[in-house]
Amino acid sequence: MTQDDRSVSQLVGDASEQLSRLVRDEMRLATAELQRKGKRMGTGAGLAGAAGFIAVLAVVTLVAAAVLGLAVVLPGWAAALIVAGALLVVAGIAGLAGRAQLKRGTPPVPEEAMSSVRTDVKVLKESVHT
Repeated sequence: MTQDDRSVSQLVGDASEQLSRLVRDEMRLATAELQRKGKRMGTGAGLAGAAGFIAVLAVVTLVAAAVLGLAVVLPGWAAALIVAGALLVVAGIAGLAGRAQLKRGTPPVPEEAMSSVRTDVKVLKESVHT
């Protein structure tokens, strides 16, 4: 039986089978893409956390040095108050910058898979209309 001799029901069955396979493949692609992104995000978050902890230790040491340095010319309580005020200003600026970056971030979505599905749907629509 040649391709031209197949019945409409056979063609519909083949199309249904191919569409099911296509959907399964797209789901596997989306899952794999999300797993890759998740692993990268996890590794990046771990490294950023370690760097942040070490930086906190360094900043604490620098703050102590700043307070001790100012205590040479001012009373200890005044030196600590000045350093604490400066740190609050820096924290406020960093918080505002962080908030701006979070707003600019995009959710982790399987962009490649979504693009592929859109292309598949477009091709299917075009093939139905021709």
